[in-house]
Amino acid sequence: MINSVRELREQRGLTQQELGRLVGVSRQSVAAIEKGKFDPTVWLAHDLAQVFGLSIEELFDFERSERK
Repeated sequence: MINSVRELREQRGLTQQELGRLVGVSRQSVAAIEKGKFDPTVWLAHDLAQVFGLSIEELFDFERSERK
């Protein structure tokens, strides 16, 4: 799924490890989400959006993403 996680994480000076700790997942999970190889659960998407002060729809681009 197309998303802004990496861009927003880097803007805030967070590592993948730090972001993972904030939302309760591994660095590898964050990396996979950023690359679009892993679609997070609704709850994880919610937690990520909360970290960045956005809605899920603002963080994840459903319009341009392929439905799986």
